[in-house]
Amino acid sequence: MGIRHKKKLKRKAERTGASCCATEAKMQEGDQDTFIHSDILPDDLSEFLDDNFLVSLLDPNALDNVFSSINMDDISPQTETPSSLDLIEPKKPPGNSKKRKRQRREERTCTNKKHTTKKARATGQPQPKEPHTETPFLLSSDAESGQNPGSGRTDLLDTPPKILRFYPPPAAAPIPIQFIAIPENSGYQLVQLPPPNSSVIRLPLPNTPTTPTYILVHADSPPCNRQIPPLSPVGGAVAPILMSSSPPGSLSDTASKAVSSSCVSLRSPSCDQPPVKEPPQSPSILDICQRVKDYIQAAKSHMYQLCLEMEEGLSIMSHYVDPHVTQREIYRLGKSTNKCSDKEFSITGRTHRLKNSLQLNQIFESSNEGKSRRCILLLGNAGMGKTTLIKKLCLDWSRDSFPQFDFVFLLDGKGLTLTEPVHSLQTLLLDLSSIAPCCVDPDEVYAQVLAAPKRVLLIFDGFDELRDYESLLQTQEKDCVTLLQKDSKMQTFTVRQLYSAILQRLLLPGCTLLLSSRPRGAGSQLLRRVDALLEVCGFTSDSIETYLTHYFTDPDLRASAFECLKSSSYLHHLCWNPALCRLACMVLEQGRSSEDLPRTLTELCHQVVCLKMEKHARGSTVCGSAQTQTSADSTQDSPTELSKNSQERMLRRKSPIKTRGRVNKSKKAKELGKQEDDKNRHNLSKNGDESDSKDLLLQLCALAWEGVKANSSSIPRDRTIPTKVKVFGMGMGILHPQNLRRRLSNEDNRNLEKKRVEGQSEKKGKDINSADCKDLILVWTCAFLQSYLAAVHLSFSRNVLDRSFLQALPFQTGAKCRRRPKKEELELTQRIVVGLLYHKKEKLQHLHSQTETVFRNTLTSRQGLAAKHLAGLSYSNLVPAQVLELCNYVYEASVSQESSKKGAGGTKLATQLAENLPESLRFNGVPFSPPDVFAMKDALRRGGAEGRNFCLDLENTGIQISGLRALMSLNNINSFRACIADVISLWEQLEQSGEEELLQGAVSKFHIHPLKATQVCHIAHLEKLVNIHMNKRLSESSQLSHSILADGVPAVKDLHKLEFELGSEEGPLALPKLWDLLPGLHNLQHLDLEESKIEDEGADKLAMVLDSLTSLEVLNLSQNCIGDHGVKKLALALKDLPKLHCLSLYSNEISDEGAESLAAVLPQMPSLTQLDVGYNKLQGVGAQSLALSLRDCKKVKTLRMWNQCIPYGVFERLQRQDSRIL
Repeated sequence: MGIRHKKKLKRKAERTGASCCATEAKMQEGDQDTFIHSDILPDDLSEFLDDNFLVSLLDPNALDNVFSSINMDDISPQTETPSSLDLIEPKKPPGNSKKRKRQRREERTCTNKKHTTKKARATGQPQPKEPHTETPFLLSSDAESGQNPGSGRTDLLDTPPKILRFYPPPAAAPIPIQFIAIPENSGYQLVQLPPPNSSVIRLPLPNTPTTPTYILVHADSPPCNRQIPPLSPVGGAVAPILMSSSPPGSLSDTASKAVSSSCVSLRSPSCDQPPVKEPPQSPSILDICQRVKDYIQAAKSHMYQLCLEMEEGLSIMSHYVDPHVTQREIYRLGKSTNKCSDKEFSITGRTHRLKNSLQLNQIFESSNEGKSRRCILLLGNAGMGKTTLIKKLCLDWSRDSFPQFDFVFLLDGKGLTLTEPVHSLQTLLLDLSSIAPCCVDPDEVYAQVLAAPKRVLLIFDGFDELRDYESLLQTQEKDCVTLLQKDSKMQTFTVRQLYSAILQRLLLPGCTLLLSSRPRGAGSQLLRRVDALLEVCGFTSDSIETYLTHYFTDPDLRASAFECLKSSSYLHHLCWNPALCRLACMVLEQGRSSEDLPRTLTELCHQVVCLKMEKHARGSTVCGSAQTQTSADSTQDSPTELSKNSQERMLRRKSPIKTRGRVNKSKKAKELGKQEDDKNRHNLSKNGDESDSKDLLLQLCALAWEGVKANSSSIPRDRTIPTKVKVFGMGMGILHPQNLRRRLSNEDNRNLEKKRVEGQSEKKGKDINSADCKDLILVWTCAFLQSYLAAVHLSFSRNVLDRSFLQALPFQTGAKCRRRPKKEELELTQRIVVGLLYHKKEKLQHLHSQTETVFRNTLTSRQGLAAKHLAGLSYSNLVPAQVLELCNYVYEASVSQESSKKGAGGTKLATQLAENLPESLRFNGVPFSPPDVFAMKDALRRGGAEGRNFCLDLENTGIQISGLRALMSLNNINSFRACIADVISLWEQLEQSGEEELLQGAVSKFHIHPLKATQVCHIAHLEKLVNIHMNKRLSESSQLSHSILADGVPAVKDLHKLEFELGSEEGPLALPKLWDLLPGLHNLQHLDLEESKIEDEGADKLAMVLDSLTSLEVLNLSQNCIGDHGVKKLALALKDLPKLHCLSLYSNEISDEGAESLAAVLPQMPSLTQLDVGYNKLQGVGAQSLALSLRDCKKVKTLRMWNQCIPYGVFERLQRQDSRIL
């Protein structure tokens, strides 16, 4: 019976084309499936994985049963269903194999039971009644090679893994499968999902301990491209187990069953219903384990609480107003991108900025070119709301608005003050981050951060200038870099080293960086690394109204604030800055009249500081009365109280009421005496408090000046400060405590400030610099108030010498001062210094503790020094930015109430500025804010009173259209130039409002000659202007502009020079628009298209429009890759230009054929005097053709044609024949 069955199997194998051995026939003898019992398998198969054990234990019937129990739904559709298994057996001696198998099976069963019993007794646990299956782990490449990622040892298996083979239903080559055991080692926790088409079969073994776990995987399967490449953990860190899971929809069997404890089974081959084939989905988001998910939710909740408070007394939910955020372009300096590698900001017009505006949810989106934004630079001046915007982004992330990020960490630039080398990347992210909550399992969270850095957002805030980032981009020491890349968990790094490694992409290279800074400093290195450049442009008029609506809840007070703000033009312009808008609301909240409102920046800051001092004094009085009542109940008096009582007794003796009632005191006299005592006590306390407040304020002013000089918005930790000064500064709301290590919630911060104010945290004879507060630093809450206090110290302090005062004034001369860039706080301080010196004297009583005579002498002396310094300026040597600063300084001095008197010092400064202001004011590239426009208008108006006229260049200043209108409307402005798009928008607004006279002036005064196009938008705007010139109206329906533009646009008619300086990268993008607008420039005389990558196609299109440029005199086509075909087209058009006298074709690709084309038309160009065809590819034939044609061109003065291709001696001979050849 057995022989007949074997013959049948042999014939069947021959029909299917499979070469089966005797063991294969044996595996197919059994018709019944028997499952592998739990008592057959031992605890640790790694020590039994030899040939004899596999033969004795895994018989064909058992293996068939195991694989038939695996669910086919969990296997990728590309995997074929096995129908038979081939067990490679070693040669066995003849004998009764069945008997041997049975004996070995019984021995293994007994051994397994004994081993399980001993293990259970050793651990003190009862034997499990039900089989337990551990979730299998998938091995990474390191694990498959037998290497421990944590220690680098090869201790995965003592012996090579055994190989089994199985055949799919069609006859094919056997598929080898490795039977791998994972030992109990924490180093083997790295798990990586295979692709959907990887055939991985897990073999769940019943009645086995938690470890080892066994899987079956292809032995010789080629390595496949993973959808999500595993990132190498830094420093031997281990990625979390959660990476083994995949998103829903994955077709990987291990992905869908990685956490399942149930036994899987393959679908039977005879199943009628085929498996459902779904398109493979590449996993993009890794599943996260529950502990890390809990941390993320805790981080979001913690962040929500921290970011709710925008500033003192304001909630971000009720008072936040979206600022205007726009995307700025970065361009290389110069035409050649190869010669110049430095990048600079491109300051565009208002219209272009509005076009490039971004919403908050668009900040992290990819650019229009599809380039991802991995490094974003957010720029904004002091007080523009960068930190508030970052808080809003964090708040939105906590509300699931940015699902692409699992983690958000906020790193403060003030962390650089922590110089101790005791930090690691893990502690930096989880301990020093401003919004990171307490982490229960930091290792697991940190491992997840390393495993998926692309889902991490790092925000750097608190850097005052770009040069702060520049210092972090310097190359670190080689040993430090090696140590950082090897093990970033070692707590041996400083915060500066970690910041630098992150910015240089040595750590977390795939994360997204958001950097905030002020637009000061070089920043060339940083600009080369950023993918997007964003700018916070402040409030618009609508934003100011929205902010006031949120700030004032009382309708009557809100209406009064609106009316007062509209009546004060300069204060309304200051509200363009969100921080100044907040200060203005504090003043408007007092309900003062329009006459009492501040008219300068100095006056605004002065009123705010006075309000804060009054508020602090009222709070101190309440606290003092409560403490006095408490001390009155005590039985003993302190020495301080005894001294006060003695002073009160002395006052009583001096009181006239006491003398009158010595003999016989009536009841009325007693009451009068009590009232007088209370009054004297109150005056004594008030005078003492005022004196103390002045002293404390002056000490704060000295600290503020130290911070301004150091360009720092915080007080150094090693700076010893008296406790009273700290309490006073925090009580006024000028200083704010910030913990660099353990972040405090808003409630904790409020409780801390309350304790400071009430004096509960004061320690006798000591400062607050105790061990528990060693990481607590004090931060200036407002840059404007810090600059104001610094100006007070600089103006009125007796500790400041006259020499130091002069050195702090603006516009210092000398090479050292020219090299040193101006800092923003210092510029604000200098402006306020000038305003304070010419401020009303009676309003400055709170700012000094001197006698009246000493203060008057100090003020007069400082006024004389400042006036002499400003009078000695050479206006012709001032750069445009300094001229604008000078206008602001003079405005601060001249508009104050003290300067309203005739002959006042501020008025003299204004008259002197009006007389010496240059007539041509070129502010190209200088940012213009609304307060700058107001100060410049005041200076120009005073100049008009002196009979002077001016020309303004406001191109690339970012000036608002309302400011452009204000300056253009002055009668003493002869001409102006600005962004073409902004001017067109101004024309449209004037036409809609029906202001014909202003529209006529705006059209006639506007000019664009000469025009240098450095951005693509410049050509686009010029095209729009040329279309208006050709159509002679702004739009088809406009009637007012039709009469004004009857003769076209004067600016287009007067355009004689156009320089196309976009370079070879952006030049080709704007060339199509250039070809369209050139026919409208009839009076163009100079066209410079150097290095624009025109090529032959562009030369052909240029030749088609040259016939309309009849006034063209200079044409520069150098370095444009123009070949012979392009030169032939150009040559036919160049002969029709009667005024062309200079033609440059330098460094193109012109050969002999192109040179002959030029030589043919050269005599037909009567006005040509200079021709440059040097550094081309023409050889001797072309050179001789040009030289021969030159004999007929008597007006040509120079012909440059040298290049390396001309044979030796030919060029020298031609030079001897004609000296005009160079």
